[in-house]
Amino acid sequence: MSEHVTVIESVKLDDANDAIILLDQTQLPNKKEFLHLKTVDDVWDAIYQLKVRGAPAIGIAAAYGIYIVTKNSKATSFDAFYQEFKTAKEKLASSRPTAVNLFWALDRMEARLQNEQTGTITEIKNALREEADLIKKEDQKVCEAIGYHALEVLEPGWGILTHCNAGTIATAKYGTALAPIYLGQERGYDFKVYADETRPLLQGARLTAWELNEAGVDVTLICDNMASIVMSQDKVQAVLVGCDRVAANGDAANKIGTSGVAILAKHYGIPFYVCAPMSTIDLNTETGSDIEIELRSEEEIKTKWYSEPMAPADIKTYNPAFDVTDHSLITGIITEKGIVSPSYKENLTKIFE
Repeated sequence: MSEHVTVIESVKLDDANDAIILLDQTQLPNKKEFLHLKTVDDVWDAIYQLKVRGAPAIGIAAAYGIYIVTKNSKATSFDAFYQEFKTAKEKLASSRPTAVNLFWALDRMEARLQNEQTGTITEIKNALREEADLIKKEDQKVCEAIGYHALEVLEPGWGILTHCNAGTIATAKYGTALAPIYLGQERGYDFKVYADETRPLLQGARLTAWELNEAGVDVTLICDNMASIVMSQDKVQAVLVGCDRVAANGDAANKIGTSGVAILAKHYGIPFYVCAPMSTIDLNTETGSDIEIELRSEEEIKTKWYSEPMAPADIKTYNPAFDVTDHSLITGIITEKGIVSPSYKENLTKIFE
């Protein structure tokens, strides 16, 4: 058995200094820089600009963010404090439209606030701090449970392909799709990981390849358009991806390019698993077609990573941040409560009972 893998804490609270300490993922892999966020605008910008990304990490940042921005409220009545909270919540909720954990965490913080309304303002603030801590601690346990359940369907020595980044820096600890990689590393599974670079923001190249390499995992970076040949050469025995929202029928929204990987996996007979905490499952969204897909700036395609523009200045662009993988392409959805198999419409409901 290998030594315990060291993981990076990407979001944490510095209560003494009224700040969130956040690993700036836009600076990776060249610089490990931590930001100190103190205002609602700071937190909004960090979420929108992808300084913090990954559905669980976004939720944790939002929970700590709304605590920090209301901590120093001078309100003396519940109604006045609640109004300040609602204003901050609405601002943070406008930062990203697709990741359901953002809204889930903010709604959970509001529910705790309402449950504490008979207390003093100081007691309410302490309760919000406690709830944000719980969201983070629970995510750590959730990620570990997802990892253990995923190991049930993986074998030592397998090649595993992943897309985007669903690792420890996208969550409280271990990650979702990378959790079985880290837990397998601790147990000597000797997985061989293939990381898609994940254009246009290169989360696979900048983040997944970086954090797995830092942890001593055998990881190989490939361009997105190389997944097919790698699969055809029998180098991949399973695909693991994270998720930003799962619809009630099992359709799953994840980083752009995921649905293409799922189609390739289906063609080559490779199991395709979506690793999703239950907080990411949205039974109020009937199908993937009901999920709002965020459209992002043309600069991410044309100029972001280049010293000179790599496309005509006046060319039209289409830059959706996510796509939806049809439930028919998904072998299983791995949650903290176990692996959900088709029929998803029936079985996703069951795990909430």
